[in-house]
Amino acid sequence: MIGIIDYGAGNLHSVLKAIARLGYETKLITKPSDHDDSITKLILPGVGNAKVAMDVLNESGISDYLREEVAKGMPLLGICLGMQLLLETSEEGNVPCLGFLKGTVPEFKMESEKIPHMGWNQVKDVQQHFLFNDIPDQSDFYFVHSYFANPSEEKDVLGVTNYGIDFACAIGNVQVMGVQFHPEKSGKYGIQLLDNYCKQGVQTHA
Repeated sequence: MIGIIDYGAGNLHSVLKAIARLGYETKLITKPSDHDDSITKLILPGVGNAKVAMDVLNESGISDYLREEVAKGMPLLGICLGMQLLLETSEEGNVPCLGFLKGTVPEFKMESEKIPHMGWNQVKDVQQHFLFNDIPDQSDFYFVHSYFANPSEEKDVLGVTNYGIDFACAIGNVQVMGVQFHPEKSGKYGIQLLDNYCKQGVQTHA
């Protein structure tokens, strides 16, 4: 069972449909009491504002729920804003985030490229992480964002994309991980990435 965190994120249902299409059972979690022992992995989707999202997560008790489950070893995948919330702080509202990974979320500030970064772009797998199993390196994925992850530790950078600058587009480790792009909107390789997460969860790097 894949638990999908529901905090009003815009891409919730497209993620839900993609996971269900792969054949996995899903359950929406809007509050901690929605959890049950059949849930083996969690997904934190997201579109929107970091401060608004963290306000909802904190007020609903989901922030504490996620921290407790991760502390027990539960795998967690963040998508887009959900990935950014895995870090310590975001410049979008100057808000403290979940803090599973060390680092910040700065805003793109460049004159050479249009902001937000929107459209298809290549992803380089820098650690051969299992999320990218059976996905050719430098494959294209779909992005929509104005802020980006800036992990403090190089070991937490799993994938890199260039948009005026090189930035971390996939971050984490074998338990807590996130992607800036939208796998549910990225065709067959995006669906492959979601399948890789759902079927493998925590394991050693491939």
